[in-house]
Amino acid sequence: MSRFPADTHDVNMHAPRNKADLFFSFTWLALQGFGGVLTVVQRVLVEEKKWLTQEQFVEDWAVAQILPGPNVVNVALMLGGRFFGLPGALSAMAGLLLAPTILVLLLAAAVAGFAETPVAQGMLRGLGAVAAGLIAAVGIKLVMALTNNPMGRLACGALGILSFVAIGLLRLPLAWVLLTLGPMASVWAAHCIKQQRGDA
Repeated sequence: MSRFPADTHDVNMHAPRNKADLFFSFTWLALQGFGGVLTVVQRVLVEEKKWLTQEQFVEDWAVAQILPGPNVVNVALMLGGRFFGLPGALSAMAGLLLAPTILVLLLAAAVAGFAETPVAQGMLRGLGAVAAGLIAAVGIKLVMALTNNPMGRLACGALGILSFVAIGLLRLPLAWVLLTLGPMASVWAAHCIKQQRGDA
């Protein structure tokens, strides 16, 4: 049974059948996620499995961004824990990590002498460009989820632009950007939510 709180879980959303469903779903997700895992995570969890709404995915991904460790591992832990507690979190994480770890070890052994060749380097650069395109496409798709954000589109857009300028252009450390813009956004969002509730 889902452990989503009643006020945050859309009644149209589905839940994993059991911990094995979590494990195999995250295994399949991980095996598709070369280079552009964000695109796969969003598609599988929101569009295919319907375990999260688009808005919930954006919120969970935002939390995953500020926690230590890989974002997708953090999402797996949060989602598994939400549905089945600690066993669910461990099942999702194991599904995410087990098969790719085995595959990477096997591939590393198989291509040890091939990885530095111009052909292999060219292949990886080409795949990197594809992965960048996939991530950009999902980023544009996720922006649409901000339509219902309590801060409003203007504030969300301004924060997004500030983040891009700080990290992409000024090359500021991610930690400092999060510690600066994160609290500002949180305070403003809390103020907007309070105003909405007051108006209601």
